[in-house]
Amino acid sequence: MVAAPISTVFLTATALHLSPARTASLLSAVLVLCGLGALLQSLGRYGVGARLPFVMLPGGAAAALFLQIAQDHGPAVASGSVLLAALLLLAVTPLYARIVRLFPPLVMGVTVLLIGIAMVRVAAQLVTGPEGHPGRAAVALAGITIGATFAAYVLLRGVWRQTAVLIGMVVGTLVAVVTGLGDFAPAEGSGMALPDPFPYGAPQFDLLAALPLLIFSLTTLAEITGQTVLNSETVGRDPHPERDVPRVARADAAVSLLGGVFGGSLMVTSSENVGITKLTGVRSRYVTAAAGALLLAAGLLAPLSRLLAGIPAPVVGGSGLVVYAMIAVMGADMLHRGDLADRGQSMVAALALAVGLAPVVAPGLYDAFPGWVRTVLGSGVVAGTLTAVALHAVQRGAVSAARGRRRSGAARGRARA
Repeated sequence: MVAAPISTVFLTATALHLSPARTASLLSAVLVLCGLGALLQSLGRYGVGARLPFVMLPGGAAAALFLQIAQDHGPAVASGSVLLAALLLLAVTPLYARIVRLFPPLVMGVTVLLIGIAMVRVAAQLVTGPEGHPGRAAVALAGITIGATFAAYVLLRGVWRQTAVLIGMVVGTLVAVVTGLGDFAPAEGSGMALPDPFPYGAPQFDLLAALPLLIFSLTTLAEITGQTVLNSETVGRDPHPERDVPRVARADAAVSLLGGVFGGSLMVTSSENVGITKLTGVRSRYVTAAAGALLLAAGLLAPLSRLLAGIPAPVVGGSGLVVYAMIAVMGADMLHRGDLADRGQSMVAALALAVGLAPVVAPGLYDAFPGWVRTVLGSGVVAGTLTAVALHAVQRGAVSAARGRRRSGAARGRARA
């Protein structure tokens, strides 16, 4: 549970050029929120939390969108977008069954693939620096981090394999210290850490700028449904998505509201621990609750967060390349679950990817258009997802209409006979 918060926080802090002290505060906040989320999902009360052995982590795709908004419109707008997305998730939870239909695997695959591709560029900028002219030391550190991550993933098994990204960051940092290829500068401070609310100032609310996270918050309902059914089956409980999915979504939204307050992105309930549950046979929700309590303690221990705040930027960039490339691979896998053998489905995916990739490969494509057009279409994730949703609905309607005409023709033929 600790690997994802650490890697996500340092990707965020490095991309936003946060000071070591601010980075330590953000890490403390995210660890505390992960702990609270795990407790809430495991022990849920009053319709909030599924009472299943879930853990809560900062979503990689959500963090990528948060960074995109922060870089385009400023971190205060990004924090406001998190709050808006969490409120939207709370508001639409009663309608989740209808909303899920808008995001089949084809649409989800387009969205996640575009997020991964867009954020690989952000991770690469952590290595190259703002001028885009990296030194040999930065490239070497990033390469060593990637190599160590791959080696850990190949050589380790079970639970330890899930810490491959964290191990890669540790190896990269050690090499930087020993060889002098990078600087390791932990933050200074006292023994306890209390996260700072609104670290970027008062949140600013811009609906157009928030569109990427607003759309993503809706897509999480589809992911939550699958995770809840899978977790229920793993622990031997009859799946009851109509009851449990809204509970999971409410807990996600509640903790995400706190995430917006303390400078983080949307928090999402994770199914990563389902594999651990199957591997170990430990299915008790009190185990994940205890892990949540440990994360709470870790988040309040300043020496840990302040030590980790000194990780060099190229090391974080190397880890980011791995993390975001894996998100892109997840998107490709989701696309594969769609029926791409069907020409209509493959055309929907192709056009949506074309619209979504256009502003990524040609950033100035919409510079001559009004501001609202640049905000909506200039985000490859928003443009691609909206295109996928619209074209998939049109294609599905056309297929249904064609089937209806065939049935009517067959009925008339039988009547004449």
